[in-house]
Amino acid sequence: MHQINIAFDMETSDPDDLITLCFFANHPDAVLRSVTVTPGTHEQIGIVRKVLELTHRQDVLVGSRTPEHPKLCVSPFHYRLLGEVAPSDPDGLGHEILAQVMKQYPDTTIVTGAPLFNLHALLENHPTITIQRWVAQGGFAGDSIVPAQHRLSKFAGRETCPTYNFNGNPKAALFLLNSSQILNRDLVSKNVCHGVLYDRGIHERLASIQNKTPGLHIIYQSMELYLARNPEGKILHDPLAACVAMDRDICIFREVKIYRSKGQWGARLQESTSTYITIAVDKERFIRKFLG
Repeated sequence: MHQINIAFDMETSDPDDLITLCFFANHPDAVLRSVTVTPGTHEQIGIVRKVLELTHRQDVLVGSRTPEHPKLCVSPFHYRLLGEVAPSDPDGLGHEILAQVMKQYPDTTIVTGAPLFNLHALLENHPTITIQRWVAQGGFAGDSIVPAQHRLSKFAGRETCPTYNFNGNPKAALFLLNSSQILNRDLVSKNVCHGVLYDRGIHERLASIQNKTPGLHIIYQSMELYLARNPEGKILHDPLAACVAMDRDICIFREVKIYRSKGQWGARLQESTSTYITIAVDKERFIRKFLG
């Protein structure tokens, strides 16, 4: 399969992003070109560089939105997994790193698993750049779009729902969802992500292949740690978006117009928006891609 250039935008409040970073670092179908972090504290950059070191990807550029942000912004989970990690400096501001990658590799797919500060700054500061494809973990599709057989009971009867990555910077989200600089937008929605659970079954499948790459090994270690405290499993948000970035047919999409109402996000069917949202997922196809 043709390898896909990836620029991954992340945060470090949830294990999801670390798992996705490990996934992209060593997956045979991806070439990770950059990692940008929100807000991008020195402690966060240290975590990212540690993972890139462990996965033998020190060549990857690392950017920060706000290196001097006053808060730590790293969950305790990361230190339980990785031990003591020294703070580190980024290679540059997030939008500068993204611009460098997009100019060198114009076909790069940008995958966002964080509030959209870095991507917004890219388009604001570099108005001549065109993004071929943006895959975002975020958004919500309600009953008017999702057929009954694909609806999750927890979202039954809803048309809108809060979603973290878009609500972290709503103005940026609305700008990006309507920007002509982005040619294709694929939104991996909350109503689909919540149907994808990393459980003991997936963990046992990963156990047999975890030593194939350093990234898979770290994912296994991280989920061993997570499942010890959360035996019910973990909903996979960003990892699903990561897999969709490399195999769009993992999910079923509908072309929509995204809207925001009273702090919640929804979608209406509409043509010619270049914005598509997930309504269903092939879980087995996802697992096969996730396990590489």
